[in-house]
Amino acid sequence: MGFLMGQQAVVRYRGFILLPQNNQTWLVRPERSPMRLLPFRTPTCSLADVKALLDWRLSQEDAEIGVA
Repeated sequence: MGFLMGQQAVVRYRGFILLPQNNQTWLVRPERSPMRLLPFRTPTCSLADVKALLDWRLSQEDAEIGVA
């Protein structure tokens, strides 16, 4: 079972998958298509910060749709 060494938990949040990286950053990807946001990487931060960033990006997207 050596291949499981170093595996980290994946977090599901608001239709996105938050994948922790070895360098303390996060990869944020949508769970399914159509994608509301493109996948992105975060700077070094905590899980709470990643969730706040994702919430902010989603609110920006909603605001842009409301303007159009």
